[in-house]
Amino acid sequence: MVVSSQKAMVLWALLLGLLLVSPLANAELERVEHAAKADGSLSFLVVGDWGRKGLYNQSQVALQIGSIGEKREVDFIISTGDNFYDDGLRGVKDPAFHQSFSDIYTAPSLQKQWYIVLGNHDYRGNVEAQLSPMLRKMDTRWLCLGSFILIAGPQMAEIFFVDTTPFVSNYFIDPKDHVYNWKGISPRLHYINNLLLYLESGLRESTAKWKIVVGHHTIKSAGYHGNTHELAIHLLPILQAYHVDLYINGHDHCLQHISSTDSSIQFLTSGGGSKAWRGDVNNRWNPQEIKFYYDGQGFMSVEMTETDVDIKFYDVFGNAIQANFFCYVNVNCLGTL
Repeated sequence: MVVSSQKAMVLWALLLGLLLVSPLANAELERVEHAAKADGSLSFLVVGDWGRKGLYNQSQVALQIGSIGEKREVDFIISTGDNFYDDGLRGVKDPAFHQSFSDIYTAPSLQKQWYIVLGNHDYRGNVEAQLSPMLRKMDTRWLCLGSFILIAGPQMAEIFFVDTTPFVSNYFIDPKDHVYNWKGISPRLHYINNLLLYLESGLRESTAKWKIVVGHHTIKSAGYHGNTHELAIHLLPILQAYHVDLYINGHDHCLQHISSTDSSIQFLTSGGGSKAWRGDVNNRWNPQEIKFYYDGQGFMSVEMTETDVDIKFYDVFGNAIQANFFCYVNVNCLGTL
């Protein structure tokens, strides 16, 4: 069944409006902590859309991630989802976990904690496997909790990991030939409403210098998938209201930086962990907003102190392909320098 996006959004609004009057369980997002370096700084890498058993240049990107990770002395790594193609993991004993993760990211600099969100391809498999403590026993680097808060520094940054796949209506109303595993999501609107309330509560209470939100799906993108309308409607207003500094995502297999004319949020895509080069860039974006777009494989690095954030993008050869851009506390990012 094909449903127009307009009708889907109307249905969404009606259901969400009804749900807002229903009682909610008392809960909050799980919190984990990660210490900063002795000088108070933090350094981490971001890669997404990678899990292809080393194919489509995944191994080559991993090699360069390890090299930059050593130079940057990274504290941890973030995955923006689509961790295992094409259909997630079959279970905790699926050899793809080792073939696409443990046996690929072997550099000494990458033997750090990995903080991971789920993507839409992960929902085509056994989602509970990626969330299972059993994977952490097999590889202690792996930490995937659905939606959670990483307290880094501890007061310098709070990074909010958001499970964005359940927001996207088409996965439910027009899944095409794909089968998604929604166990733990139903009732869907209740799951999403709770998530938004817990996220808003966490952002409201945050006293961190930097607030960062990580999800798989785009909010703003010039790539193949474009903007995710459900996130623009339901998630973006919360990010704006609580002055989030960065929204980091994957989903589009590219690297990009988009700013906003109506808020200080910087939208960063790091989805070049393996298969890329689609060649279908949307060139109709306002040049004041789109600062950088690279239709290829690569990853992103972030270095932060209490006063500034330094972000770089790298290609499959480890070359920096965008000059530094910086963000400063209480000041808009300066863009590409």
